[in-house]
Amino acid sequence: MKKLTLLTALILIALSLSAQSRLKDISSFSGIESKELIGYGLVVGLQGTGDGTSSQMTIQSIMNMLEHFGITVPINRIRPNNVAAVMITATMPPFMKAGSRFDVNVSSIGDAKSLEGGVLLMSPLIGQDNKKYALAQGPVSFGGFNEEIRNTKMRKNYTNVGRIPNGAVLELEVENKMLINGELNLVLNQADFTTAQKIVTNINSIYRGRIANAYDARTISISVPDSVLVRNNLINFISTVENLRVVPEQSAIVVINERTGTIVAGGNVRINEIAIAHGNLVIQVETKTNRAQVGPYSTESESSNITATEDARVITMETATVEDLARALNAIKVSPRDLISIFQSIKQAGALQAELKIM
Repeated sequence: MKKLTLLTALILIALSLSAQSRLKDISSFSGIESKELIGYGLVVGLQGTGDGTSSQMTIQSIMNMLEHFGITVPINRIRPNNVAAVMITATMPPFMKAGSRFDVNVSSIGDAKSLEGGVLLMSPLIGQDNKKYALAQGPVSFGGFNEEIRNTKMRKNYTNVGRIPNGAVLELEVENKMLINGELNLVLNQADFTTAQKIVTNINSIYRGRIANAYDARTISISVPDSVLVRNNLINFISTVENLRVVPEQSAIVVINERTGTIVAGGNVRINEIAIAHGNLVIQVETKTNRAQVGPYSTESESSNITATEDARVITMETATVEDLARALNAIKVSPRDLISIFQSIKQAGALQAELKIM
């Protein structure tokens, strides 16, 4: 009996831990930001799949490039079949130093048929402030092909958009300002007052002081203790905070994708008492309150029944969650379209205790 009790306790602890999330998985520190970069360049070395003569920007770019090397060619003599004009986009990760490399994406903006086999010439990448942060260059990778042999086309993946792994070299560093006036700001990915309060309580209990305060449902301010600043131990402090665990609150939302017939709902979404008639299908959800008298105390519990009837088939269940209702309807082979229509009707009747999102 003791072994069984111990096993049960371990299972409950394991389930409790599995529901917890690290702060680093549900939030991030303000000031640790990536930077979006963009640039324009030429991809050369194509096998006749480049831009045509109607792409004047490509011809002008080729002429400007050749003039930079002291070569003058009449504009009407340039044939850009092996060259393609492209836009370059990249996301520069935070904390990068000069000389660090990161990936770039290359996309055709002319009438090129394919960028397969091409090499991007050195091109500057600029930010929103019009400053040059990096240089991009290198062979374009696709993981596919686009061939045409004797009017037979063979294609795998999209070859007008490619990627250059580690194709950009950082020249201008971006300063990340996390610590402002001795405070760190923790920003939740999903705004929720209860989750924010749980995080504040957890941090304050660990450090035995009121160092954390919630500004709103998304932002939590953390005052870094003086002992951490004096010892220059900020990185260890941040690592400790972001590995703290809480059980985040789950919003009551039901997401329906009408194109695929997919319904996704959280486990805490419930349905009130309701009756629905849909064609020859009858659905009834009932909630009953059970009272039990134990000595001087009395207890109450609620149980709900879902009854779905179609062609004399009946399914009764003891809970009234969206999951159970969907399972009951699937058991009698209700079509996805009818299932979606039923959930929309339940929401309109005010019996669905959740937000309904249609994709």
